[in-house]
Amino acid sequence: MRAPFLIAAVLLAVPGVASAQTNTDTKNIGIVGTVPILCAGGTLTGGNTFDVGVMIDTTTGFLRSDLAAPDQTLAGSYCSTRTTINVVASPMIAQNFTLTPPNGFSRQVEYTATASGWTTTPASYRTDAVTNPAATQSRTSAFTGPITVGIGGFATTGGSALRLVADTTYRGTVTVTLTAVD
Repeated sequence: MRAPFLIAAVLLAVPGVASAQTNTDTKNIGIVGTVPILCAGGTLTGGNTFDVGVMIDTTTGFLRSDLAAPDQTLAGSYCSTRTTINVVASPMIAQNFTLTPPNGFSRQVEYTATASGWTTTPASYRTDAVTNPAATQSRTSAFTGPITVGIGGFATTGGSALRLVADTTYRGTVTVTLTAVD
């Protein structure tokens, strides 16, 4: 009677026959990547200059009270993290008339530059201000969207009783900077 018992013991020792073993093993492999901090100011649409045209009332010689220029848009702007937006501007200055202007005249125009759409409060810079605390605004999260840049509030440097000297080119600049805050 011992022979049937031995056959059963041999069958249990053969690989693949035992019910407790498996032919599957699973391993998990992690995936790691990074996204660097990026900011892009976008593409300027509508030209690359604010053209205010003739700046004076030709009947009085004084700065026009309705002086304006169409806004410019930075399309496709984005930052992948929290940011600050900063706007800085320089006055419009006569380029060819470089001497000290005679009494009753000025060779410079002040204005306010704004950059809106990036933060709830637009960044704003006044060219004749002693300080410009509103020039830098912060955003606490990543963002993408257009930035609208505008200029306005023109004033003759030295006061409204001064006329501007004749010059074919008055120039100023507006600079908008997006900075990632790590």
